[in-house]
Amino acid sequence: MQRAIHDWRMHLKPDKTVEDLSRMFNPIIRGSVNYYGRFYKSELYSVLRHLNRALVHWVRRKYKKFNRHKRRAYDCLGRIARREPQLFVH
Repeated sequence: MQRAIHDWRMHLKPDKTVEDLSRMFNPIIRGSVNYYGRFYKSELYSVLRHLNRALVHWVRRKYKKFNRHKRRAYDCLGRIARREPQLFVH
């Protein structure tokens, strides 16, 4: 699954909004969460961490003020997740 996330090349889509990314990738993420959550829960955590890293990479490319601030990009993503909890499955 991590290979699939890498192949999405999310970081090369800075023209998309976070809602667009959610619409594009949520069905795939939902299927993986359903599968890994039932059969291989320990692997699910590493997949979701990888997905968060990919989203942070996207944030850092889209918003140039986060380019050199990885921690601030994680915080920005956390604020988005708290503001819109139904955006991504995880």
